[in-house]
Amino acid sequence: MDLTRLRLLVELDRLGTMAAVSEVTGIGTSAISKHFAVLEREVGVRLLTPDGRRVRLTPAGHRLVEHAVEILSRVETARGELAGESEPVGRVNLVTFVSVATPIVVPALHRLAADHPGIDVRMIEHEPDQALELLHTGDADLGLVYEYSLVPRRFPDTFTLHRIGAEPLLLAQPAGGTARSRPMTLPRLRELADTAWIANSRGSDEDQLVQRMCAMAGFAPRIRHRIDNLDVVSAVVSAGWGVGVLPQLAATPRRRGVVHSPLGDLGGLRRIYLVGRTGGWAWRPMRTVAGYLRDAAREVLRDTDGDAAGPLPGAPETITG
Repeated sequence: MDLTRLRLLVELDRLGTMAAVSEVTGIGTSAISKHFAVLEREVGVRLLTPDGRRVRLTPAGHRLVEHAVEILSRVETARGELAGESEPVGRVNLVTFVSVATPIVVPALHRLAADHPGIDVRMIEHEPDQALELLHTGDADLGLVYEYSLVPRRFPDTFTLHRIGAEPLLLAQPAGGTARSRPMTLPRLRELADTAWIANSRGSDEDQLVQRMCAMAGFAPRIRHRIDNLDVVSAVVSAGWGVGVLPQLAATPRRRGVVHSPLGDLGGLRRIYLVGRTGGWAWRPMRTVAGYLRDAAREVLRDTDGDAAGPLPGAPETITG
């Protein structure tokens, strides 16, 4: 059913005559009659009946007016939301990785819920490879993903990114022996040539990072453990069963029995991005969620290799909520 015809029917119910509807809408009475004839064919029942020189609504016509008022109201509400004229409302599926969940995502969503209760955020935890697949299929609307500066990730052209920060990488080693928390050097890294290494179980980029680091020191790492949970990585290191690379966010709070040595240029940085399908950034609820995540990230991340403070994609200005 055409929205224009529904509006004309509502106006006829409100004003009572075709002439009055014509005066308000600027549409001729003959054209209005044709609209109503088409509307009757669309719904399959009589909506109007003659009443002298006028027409009046049948019971079916009155019932359709009730539906039309609700339909037109919902259309106007939708237009207002999409145009940014009203409170953002809608469901946003957010895919994120575990080490930013507690320091960034949870605080951001607490503030979002207080300020914009109409936005319903559903969280999904995945590493970047799986997160990008969910974004590609439409099972996620917005993603938090990372890449290592020494192992750049290739992002599809269908995605638009906004970097919200970067963090240094640390080498987690068992306490004792020669382990020290001072910055790692190539000679000290060479001392770990025979040590067991820990890598991620759900992605290949960490393997590449460890192999590239160790290649600079002149050896190939023995990757013995593959563990995704960073708390478990720290527990394995504390037990003396290997060493592993941790981002700074995952090294807090510090676990007893683990020494963290800054890798500096040997390890580079972990860059963190908000990612969404290019067309999706025009949707206000998604940009609003992204704005809260970015603001929360500013409190715990420093952008160590560039400016991540520009406006979010799809918005003429910075969105804070």
